[in-house]
Amino acid sequence: MQADSLSVVAALCLGTPLLPAAATAAVTAGSDAQKVAPPSALSAKIDSKAREIESKLIAWRRDIHEHPELGNQEKRTAKLVADHLRSLGMDVKTGVAVTGVVGVLKGGKPGPVVALRADMDALPVKEQVDVPFASKATGTFLGKPVDVMHACGHDTHTAMLMATAEVLASMKDELPGTVKFIFQPAEETPADFEPDGTNTWGAKQMIAEGVMDNPKVDAVFGLHVSSSYEAGKLYWRSGPAMAAADQFWVDVKGRQTHGARPWQGVDPIVVGSQIVMGLQTIISRQSNIALEPAVITVGTFHAGNRMNIVPEDAAMTGTVRTYDEGMKKDIHQRIKHTAESIATSANASAKVKVVELYNAVVNPPDFTERMAPTLRRVAGQGNYDLQPKSSASEDFSFYQQKAPGMFFYLGVTPKGKELSKAAPNHSPHFYVDESAMITGVRAMSNLAVDFLSMK
Repeated sequence: MQADSLSVVAALCLGTPLLPAAATAAVTAGSDAQKVAPPSALSAKIDSKAREIESKLIAWRRDIHEHPELGNQEKRTAKLVADHLRSLGMDVKTGVAVTGVVGVLKGGKPGPVVALRADMDALPVKEQVDVPFASKATGTFLGKPVDVMHACGHDTHTAMLMATAEVLASMKDELPGTVKFIFQPAEETPADFEPDGTNTWGAKQMIAEGVMDNPKVDAVFGLHVSSSYEAGKLYWRSGPAMAAADQFWVDVKGRQTHGARPWQGVDPIVVGSQIVMGLQTIISRQSNIALEPAVITVGTFHAGNRMNIVPEDAAMTGTVRTYDEGMKKDIHQRIKHTAESIATSANASAKVKVVELYNAVVNPPDFTERMAPTLRRVAGQGNYDLQPKSSASEDFSFYQQKAPGMFFYLGVTPKGKELSKAAPNHSPHFYVDESAMITGVRAMSNLAVDFLSMK
């Protein structure tokens, strides 16, 4: 296989929205668009406690940012988290899915179980942000030395969930149920990622090790910071919100010959090029994109080693992004049929492999309608909107297969900065306005309390 391993990581996770942020105003949020939850019995206490520990929240974030760790290598971060949860009196389990941490807070009253999730891993990116706590860390990714940076904001996710744990622990006796805090490794894929599907990581592995059971989770919430939105504003949508991400390989076998006599061989470069063009017609001419959008991108193409030799082989890899399960399966079949048929027509052969990586993040409409009023109350009038569909992917989708789950965005670009000029997630220039983080703490805390209090 001829995969560009660093591009695989960037292909999976958070990216720019499918629609520009300005387009959200033109999209209706549904019949419940103006519903705002009234203050809960604990919402004032949540807000007060969050303000009280905001300086600790920022300090945690800066410490984690300065010491980033790649997927499944988050040992320092995991210890920081586990020590904090233990100090709050929680039952804590470490080493889940390699470096994951799970804390359980049992409320003083009987009730359901809600899970809150944060991811802890960083990216193989060299930081270029001028802050005193900028990362100088290095690591090894797929056997190669790399610089390491929290270029996707997972440092903020971890710090916000640590703060949320402290907020909710301070009112433990008043909680009608149990809160499970999930600190997940390797959302961006592990440092020893095997893209052919031979290993499992992140959310999928945590679930396999029972994180959604004992006690069984009744609902799960997660958030992601984004430079596409202004600091402190919240965005979400019901139904498909982020795309499924799958990877494919096509290996073309021709017959080597001299470049001056191409008729004596079978040129896999020409055949591979025809396959690349043929794959584009799956979306433009064969898929019902009126139902849901979809993307097929060929990201690598490797063949040959000399200008006057027609090589024996060519290999390509790519990504598929979909929102509908039926469309996804159909597109997978069409990729295989298209590549093999084009190769056969040229007396070549093609081996095709498609691996499902992340499922689509789908916020169940009924559940989202129940919980959205809480986010509106937290954000305040004018500080929330409908999230455009994102063609990026997130393994939070696996938790949603085990329990109703809602995933939402928190803006982190400083107010007054032109959003189109803000460095995107995964950029070495990615910047977080830390004043936004208290909103994330308040959102996660209020969602947990409001869900537990629902009859």
